Amino acid sequence: MDANNDPRIAQSTCSIFDKISKNEHEQVVYCYDKATGLKAIIAIHNTALGPALGGTRIWDYAYDDDALIDVLRLSKGMTYKAALANLKLGGGKAVIMGDVRQVKTEALLRKYGQFINSLHGRYITGPDVNTSMHDMASIAQETQYVQSLPSAMGGSDDPSPFTAYGTYLGIKAAVKKVYGTDQLKGKKIGVEGMGKVGTYLVKHLCKEEAQVYVTDVVQERLVVIAQAHQVHIVQPDIFYDLPLDVYAPCALGATLNDATIARLQCKIVAGAANNQLEDEQHHGRLLFDQGIVYAPDFLINAGGLINIYTDMYYTYSCKLAYQHVERIYDTCLEVLNRSEKKHLPPSVVAEQLAEERIHNAQDVPSHE
Repeated sequence: MDANNDPRIAQSTCSIFDKISKNEHEQVVYCYDKATGLKAIIAIHNTALGPALGGTRIWDYAYDDDALIDVLRLSKGMTYKAALANLKLGGGKAVIMGDVRQVKTEALLRKYGQFINSLHGRYITGPDVNTSMHDMASIAQETQYVQSLPSAMGGSDDPSPFTAYGTYLGIKAAVKKVYGTDQLKGKKIGVEGMGKVGTYLVKHLCKEEAQVYVTDVVQERLVVIAQAHQVHIVQPDIFYDLPLDVYAPCALGATLNDATIARLQCKIVAGAANNQLEDEQHHGRLLFDQGIVYAPDFLINAGGLINIYTDMYYTYSCKLAYQHVERIYDTCLEVLNRSEKKHLPPSVVAEQLAEERIHNAQDVPSHE
């Protein structure tokens, strides 16, 4: 049979373009290199506000389609994240497929950097799950379109502290909305995921004397955090059943789904993980109908992106970056107040606000 007329190929192609067009992505690039074993996807969602910036994660996806779905969702979230933070950036994301212990080599990262360079600045990368600023240094050998480099290379170092600080401020804003004060002393806050961001977040919470409950699938991380801070260790299988004031997901996404939302006994969900809602519309509405206040992830976890932006467009200083991150508190309150007034889930309101800012930018006449 002629490949051009093979219905199986046509169906597969339509399926890919259906996924890409659903959220109006501008460009999706598949990257492959036989010599290094590189298999990657770069998704550029929207560049109305500026070049698409978003991290590169390495993950061992069960199916290629899972990787595509993940990178499309993540890149869209980056568009909204930049817009809500009033940054002149668009949204993009990339995934490298494979077991990080096997695929992450300097040769692979450099080859990946060549693919990024071929996009001539439409996509700028940074660290994400299973990648670090040291990996960015390898990528930077092949392209200038990379951020969060080590300070020794003139970069702004690890963005995790800024992500954690913004998330902490988002928690305080949500607590202010629900309880009338943003004081966290005595509040029961559960942090899921003791990676870099989760660990920094726990530090902020403990400083305010919150009652902090932590969980992670890696037992060693729990031991380390318990040695550094006064926290309660909880096993992952019972974490969603805890009577909490705040559930803070800081691991991978899609932890808010039909099964877990039914188990939640908290007033607020506010964490740093990307794409926490398995289905944005359905699960955002489900939380809202159950009276759980949700601080949208792409709003409150923007601190790392803000830090990178500060490095890109200003004479970099930590103080300036933190000052910009502090605006997350007011934006979060604005979204939660609009949500209450409009009787719409905060996730919907946050998307509407982001789209307003993108639309307003597109309406500005060009002076070129």
